[in-house]
Amino acid sequence: MSSSAPLIAGGLGLGLIVGSFLNVVIHRLPRMMERQWAQDVAQWQAQQQDGGPAPQALPAEGVQAHPYHLARPGSHCPSCGHALAWHENIPLLSFFFLRGRCAACGAAISWRYPAVELATAALFAWCFWRWGFTPAGWLWCGFTGSLLTLACIDWDTQLLPDDITLPLLWSGLVVAALGWNPWAGLHDALWGAVAGYLSLW
Repeated sequence: MSSSAPLIAGGLGLGLIVGSFLNVVIHRLPRMMERQWAQDVAQWQAQQQDGGPAPQALPAEGVQAHPYHLARPGSHCPSCGHALAWHENIPLLSFFFLRGRCAACGAAISWRYPAVELATAALFAWCFWRWGFTPAGWLWCGFTGSLLTLACIDWDTQLLPDDITLPLLWSGLVVAALGWNPWAGLHDALWGAVAGYLSLW
């Protein structure tokens, strides 16, 4: 067996699992942001009407009170709300076993779920093949996974959430400062970050 085979196999397996989680982030993070914006607007409107501070837990109109974040509610069909059993939530395999349909209502499952899982698996396999199970390999996995997530969210909403971009920015500067980036030192990374932010203006 080639010495690179375990690296590629490990990257593929880990990438499929992480890709499944990235699908959750891609779907839910923009909605979490929208809920927070609606909450902020409702609080501001109440403050303007009452002339005093708004209650901190005031629910926005149309925003449900139950928790909504990356962990809750559990994975479910967006069409009928069917909670997915463990065997319906296996990365990549469940999509093909279910023939791309919800087991409860038969609604089509978006092709992007397996596509994101496959893309993440391929990226992670390449990163580990190139750098091995080293800090650089793990960092490149995080970098490529973050970019894939941002690309999908940007495609859907034209948003680039600070929850992803800011950690990406600071981690890039820290990696450069520690000398882990063979292509750019701290000086180049700093001015690259400045140029990137200025270009958005």
